Amino acid sequence: MGSPLDDGLARTDRRRNPGDDTHGRATRGCGRATRRSRRARRITLALAFAATTLGAPALAGPADVVSARVQCSAHGGCTFDVTVIHADTGWQHFADRWEVVGPGGETLATRVLRHPHVEEQPFTRRLAGVRIPTSVTEVVIRARDSRHGFGGAELTVEIPR
Repeated sequence: MGSPLDDGLARTDRRRNPGDDTHGRATRGCGRATRRSRRARRITLALAFAATTLGAPALAGPADVVSARVQCSAHGGCTFDVTVIHADTGWQHFADRWEVVGPGGETLATRVLRHPHVEEQPFTRRLAGVRIPTSVTEVVIRARDSRHGFGGAELTVEIPR
């Protein structure tokens, strides 16, 4: 029967610490395999960090329209107050516009959003002077973000006449 130092646990501990020789003494320097494993560990940690921090913006989904109000004047121009929500993270990923879309899919008006709204969510922006043909009774409001394009929640609103 072997000594207590020869049990499976002792062998496992020695394998886990490649800087120790078989007698438990630290060896001088580190071997090529140890340098490679340390380098691989650093690369793995760097990739994991990048995936969790740099990949986070990709987790923000498309921009959603959460509410809209329309007022039309007797002169035919309409004003839209549209509220959008999106997990803006900065200039690389933010809600960059919303549109008023007619029944045939044609864009009737576009409100460009010129900067990220990281600290202001949800946010409401106005677009005035929109000409809606008299034959159109309702429109769709949709929002877009700089990474995903269109695809979030849209809202259908009735045009008051």
